[in-house]
Amino acid sequence: MSILTLREFHPFTASDADFLYLVPSAAIFQLDPAATAILARLGQGDMPADDLVRELSARFSVAELQETVEELVRIRAIGVTGVPQEPAVRQMPPPDFPLTTMVLNVTNQCNLSCTYCYEYGEDKIVDTENGKQAKFMTEETARASVDFMLREARDNRMAHLTFFGGETLMNLPVLKSTIQYARERAREVGKEVDFSLTTNATLLRPDVIEFLAENHVGVTISIDGPKEVQDQFRVFHNGTGSYEVVAPKIRELLRRHRTRPVGARVTLTSHDLDVRKIFLHLTEEIGFTEVGFAPVTTAPNRKYAIADEGFDTMLEQFRGLAGDFLQAALQNRHHGFSNVKDTLEEIHKGVSKPYPCGAGLGLMGVSTDGDVALCHRFAGSDQHKLGTVRDGIDRLVQIGFLEKHHIDDKTDCARCWARPLCSGGCYHEAYTRYGESAHPNLHYCEWIRGWTDTCLKIYGELAVRNPRYLEQFDDKVEYETSQVN
Repeated sequence: MSILTLREFHPFTASDADFLYLVPSAAIFQLDPAATAILARLGQGDMPADDLVRELSARFSVAELQETVEELVRIRAIGVTGVPQEPAVRQMPPPDFPLTTMVLNVTNQCNLSCTYCYEYGEDKIVDTENGKQAKFMTEETARASVDFMLREARDNRMAHLTFFGGETLMNLPVLKSTIQYARERAREVGKEVDFSLTTNATLLRPDVIEFLAENHVGVTISIDGPKEVQDQFRVFHNGTGSYEVVAPKIRELLRRHRTRPVGARVTLTSHDLDVRKIFLHLTEEIGFTEVGFAPVTTAPNRKYAIADEGFDTMLEQFRGLAGDFLQAALQNRHHGFSNVKDTLEEIHKGVSKPYPCGAGLGLMGVSTDGDVALCHRFAGSDQHKLGTVRDGIDRLVQIGFLEKHHIDDKTDCARCWARPLCSGGCYHEAYTRYGESAHPNLHYCEWIRGWTDTCLKIYGELAVRNPRYLEQFDDKVEYETSQVN
């Protein structure tokens, strides 16, 4: 006799409808009343299929129940005890996986002295002041990096090049010459290059803004909010706050640079978790169309570190702003809370990741002297080096990293329903917090689960009430760079 049992899924309700988020396939199904009743009954304990059908036959026809059971087994929402599931296949990327985004650290110097900075603050992993790394990338190294990127892009027509620092615009001459060189080389090999950069906005002179606009360079501004928030940590070396300097420059950039959306990237600390206040200031008073938030990356004993109760507050704040996003989306209006939109896209595409991001795979960071690292946050770290732009990638080192950091080997994550989207969390966050890049980011597990559940419910609301909104994610066949921070 077939004994039915529940498999791995996360149930949620949206727009008075019941849904399942299946793990690990990341598929979403809307349930009919019969399916809801079957799962509710099995939630009380395993039982024979015949007994289940008999118990529910007063509410549903036998044929409907049997058909629904078969469907739930097929999608692996339920299973049959004693019948082993097909073993999960360990998903490993092919050896010729293309490089899609290269982050070029054109300088490791900065004209600000942000207290919480992972590159220069208390938690830095590379000595950017006295270490062996060059402080500024040379034009020769930048050109070698472009050649490396186009070579490693393999058959991809589009390559994404993001300029980073330190403060990126401190090496403006190399940035300019690299864009010109990359365009020329891309034409020669039949490719295109998409350009973007991250900046603190202090060096956005009129001529710089004109250059960025004319060359269609995507821009992300690192800014934490209104003056009283920005000036807590984002200060010059003499301790002076940066808000009064950057605000007019950003407004001018937004006025002139309309070829691509300009995004804001906010670092949240324990000192201010008022997400709505920050968002409204940056969108309504400054003029950004997109704002993304991230908790500060730091050791737990820092005064600005976010503790457990802080993550609870942050989740509550995110949920409030996500509600505004939902109302706008239902009316086909734009809302710039990019954390929601990015997660909705992953949900819509059924993303189930063996790795939390593309670091060491489709995304790599290049240090000022041409060393290739897992990502820009590890640029210059010998411990996280994968090769050089001149000699290429050491495939044995890369494969070893990918094997070690696979989600299947993170035992703390093995039964978490949110693992298809989280996959253990940021490597750099783990290294800073636990001293090991392969360590799951256990300090924000509840936050991730809560936020993923919120986004699933928004997705369900849109699927029922305005499904056309979700069609925008169908057309995005090219990899798009997210905010690099």
